[in-house]
Amino acid sequence: MTPPNDPPAAPSDGEVAHPDASADLTPIVGANLRRLRVKRGLSLERLAKQSGVSRAMLGQIELGQSTPTINVLWKISLALDVPFSSLLGGAGVTPSVSLLPQSRARMLMSRDGTFKSRALFPFDTRRAVEFYELRLAAHGIEDANPHPPGTTENLVVQSGVLRLTVDRESYSLNTGDAVYFEADRPHIYENPGDVETVMYLVMTYARDDR
Repeated sequence: MTPPNDPPAAPSDGEVAHPDASADLTPIVGANLRRLRVKRGLSLERLAKQSGVSRAMLGQIELGQSTPTINVLWKISLALDVPFSSLLGGAGVTPSVSLLPQSRARMLMSRDGTFKSRALFPFDTRRAVEFYELRLAAHGIEDANPHPPGTTENLVVQSGVLRLTVDRESYSLNTGDAVYFEADRPHIYENPGDVETVMYLVMTYARDDR
């Protein structure tokens, strides 16, 4: 007698974003993920091995059933060798003026909701330079994976304090301090303070999306 098929595995809790993450990004990310995966001739199984993201999570993202964490999106973009923003928007023509009201911001989050990222650029074209507002809750920690080779980050602390660790070397930043570093290596954002830390980040890729 043939045993029944096992039910499909559920995504790991660590792969699913906090419920407050912007749900309107979910179908956009799903469509872009499928387009880029198919373009590269990758199966879900192969992309799962290359990215370290479970096949179950990749499948649910493509179906628009799950909103991934920021860290999961970084893993996917690295495995696909595309800028982060390639998963967030589609090709289009950028108008001469693009107003981005805070009330309609699309917020990406960590699993526990302590780390938030808001893109301060339109998602209509792929770009080599990206601009973000980052918020890290008091005593929050975000462990970031290495970004594509040649990627750099230029970050300024607008309010609060930050402990940044790059390749196991830590740097303390206070309000108004800035740092520039090569982000194609492991790095950790940590808020050792008792209030939220607000930062602005310019991310530059070595080359455009292919």
